[in-house]
Amino acid sequence: MPRYEYRCRSCGDTFELSRPMAESASPATCPAGHPDTVKLLSTVSVAGTGSSPAPAPSGGGAGCCGGGCCG
Repeated sequence: MPRYEYRCRSCGDTFELSRPMAESASPATCPAGHPDTVKLLSTVSVAGTGSSPAPAPSGGGAGCCGGGCCG
């Protein structure tokens, strides 16, 4: 189930809720009980583990299909 981040306009607290995508725009109450909250935009971070290039394709040559379709 996706997690959504919200911020309370009354106390400034930020919190997360796990809820179905269909309920992502539904009102959320902060943990302190305040009903005036806003859903925050979330960013996704993807980190690689290395900087080496991808291995060359097998088949003897370089190119789109191992050298066979590039002529």
